[in-house]
Amino acid sequence: MARPKRRSGRNQKTPDTVGATDDDSQAQPAPDGEENGRDEDDKCPACKDKPIDAAAPGEQPDAEKEQWVRCDACKTWFHWRCVGEGGDLDAVGKWFCRPCLDADPARVITMKPPARKSSRKKTQRDYAGLNAGNEADPSRFLRMMEGRVIKRDPFARMQGSAVGIEWLENDEDAMKEPIMVESEEGLGMKMPPDGFTVDDVVEALGEDHPVEVIDVATQSNTPNWTLGKWLEYWHTEPTKRDKIRNVISLEISGTPLADRVLPPRIVRELDWVEKFWPSTKKGRGHNYPKVQLYCLMGVGGAWTDWHIDFAGSSVYYHILNGVKVFYFIRPTPANLAAYERWSGTEVQNHSWLGDMCDEVFKVELKTGNTMIIPSGWIHAVYTPVDTLVFGGNFLHSYDVQTQLRVREIELATHVPKKFRFPYFAKLCWYAGEKYLRDLKAKEEFQPRVLESVEALADFLVSETRTMERGTDSAKRQAKEEVPGDRIKDAPALARELRWRVRHAGGYASDDDSRHGRRARSAANGEITNGVGNKRKRIAMESSEDSIDLFRNFKRPSWDRVEERPTEQESKMVKARRPDPKSREWVREWVGGDESVEVADGGEAQVARKRDVIVKVRKTAKGLERQRVERVLEEWVWTEGVASSATSSAPNSKLVPAAELPRTAEDEPQPITKVEPADQDAEMRDATMPATAPAAVLASAPAPGPTTMTEADAGVASG
Repeated sequence: MARPKRRSGRNQKTPDTVGATDDDSQAQPAPDGEENGRDEDDKCPACKDKPIDAAAPGEQPDAEKEQWVRCDACKTWFHWRCVGEGGDLDAVGKWFCRPCLDADPARVITMKPPARKSSRKKTQRDYAGLNAGNEADPSRFLRMMEGRVIKRDPFARMQGSAVGIEWLENDEDAMKEPIMVESEEGLGMKMPPDGFTVDDVVEALGEDHPVEVIDVATQSNTPNWTLGKWLEYWHTEPTKRDKIRNVISLEISGTPLADRVLPPRIVRELDWVEKFWPSTKKGRGHNYPKVQLYCLMGVGGAWTDWHIDFAGSSVYYHILNGVKVFYFIRPTPANLAAYERWSGTEVQNHSWLGDMCDEVFKVELKTGNTMIIPSGWIHAVYTPVDTLVFGGNFLHSYDVQTQLRVREIELATHVPKKFRFPYFAKLCWYAGEKYLRDLKAKEEFQPRVLESVEALADFLVSETRTMERGTDSAKRQAKEEVPGDRIKDAPALARELRWRVRHAGGYASDDDSRHGRRARSAANGEITNGVGNKRKRIAMESSEDSIDLFRNFKRPSWDRVEERPTEQESKMVKARRPDPKSREWVREWVGGDESVEVADGGEAQVARKRDVIVKVRKTAKGLERQRVERVLEEWVWTEGVASSATSSAPNSKLVPAAELPRTAEDEPQPITKVEPADQDAEMRDATMPATAPAAVLASAPAPGPTTMTEADAGVASG
């Protein structure tokens, strides 16, 4: 590459020639006292043929600042001002002089690649505000709120005993909005006594215990703090404190203080770390997500700016003594998008996030209050007086979608790994492995949990795709996140979990894409795990063989399919007419002819059509034959009550016909013979739900004949 050099022939000392390279020897000036040699040394082969002293003013730079460049072929040095043509020498990679370029056309002058720049978003400091003293003032956050509309919170106040799994199962809005519990009674948690102070925290952990302290004015960490130094600051008079500081990330798991704190019962029942992380890999000496127990200590005037807890984790928050004021923004898609634009940019320093979102709620917590904050809620916190808080974070199975969305925001805004949920992907693998075992064992889950497990499965499948198709570094990182003690084949587990959870949710297939696959068979919010669920019947049986239920799976085809001619018959029978005031007639008619044909019944004409399809194919053990038989019956009473078995909707109410207005469509229609060509249409009509006016069973006598149709289908194999 080109070697730039600054040199002066007149002032440069002669280097030691012992061990000198050819390059060094070429660069040596003439000995002192030899004027001609000195002048020649200050010239280069490209210099004009004129004395140096006669150069035009400004053309000859100072000797100490002269830039030289060496040809990478002939190793000859040149003035850059003579050969550079005004270019930047520092940007040149390889350089060749003109004679060397002419001698070998393959030689090309190259430039250095641009300096690598980090793609991570950097917080832009408000230098104008800093110069004016605004950024050094922690109260600037409160001034931003002046004149803003802040609403009173609509969140529920609950008794501790009511906050449990039953609440989650019976209330579809549970864990979707923050809740406040005024007294810890019934929550099933343990906290230090009321007289517990920061002094006790320091005594339990030790004065030398490191702690991360936040400078509220800049919202940045202050290094080299210990609990002993923090205790001294805490007891300093508020007016004499140099800055407003805050401690929000003192994790106490595995310490003596942890024995005095126990999260609420519902947190322990939902927490993925408690449920899925192996107990043999927790505790001292093990690496696991230590996020369940935090001690927070904030002095009066402290402010924590808008944020979402890492990975969208939920939070429990207990005020041991003091006051906290929360400001909340709902995690709607629009608000999360606004937060993503606001976070980590210059806008964050001088704008109020609430102006970019729909509404802001305010909640004040006092001593003894406990709050549970669901996944994804954007919040800021103000501390009006010195306050001591215990809380923790937890992931759960009731809103995995939001948790993953927040993780995407963290990656998009380049949140450092230090501030993200530790071992997040590994915890997801542990959770996926457990849910796969439960689904295999036919465990039942709430619909909300199934939807969350499906989102979890999609995330794990995306991780396996990274292992299969990502860059080398991405592959290595994704594989390291898989817990080898539980999972031997991660791609197989992820895809089987996705298939099983979709089947449990009643999906029609396991299509690899998310579009067009929600064909749920579960109705009315019933719990389902796929047991007993039948896939939706395809409208046209002839297209059955062309539909693949699973990816990369194709049904074995039939060797022969024969559709036999339609058989029709008509006869007169005596049958009991349906009672319009009772629903018992449904059971009678489902039972068949034996239960409806009676000697003392009314005369009815029955037109019956019978269609038979037979399919056969060879199998490994012999052959398989499938016989599909469909029977369509139309019952017409010559007098009395008219009704239709196929016109009864599941939730229709029986109303006497005399109470309904009659229209031209209600007039009795003559019985028409059904031709074979109309067979498919009749069969579809017989199985389709009727419209509301037809779902009425008339009780008043009708002048014309009454009609009832009955459709039945049976499948036999031999």
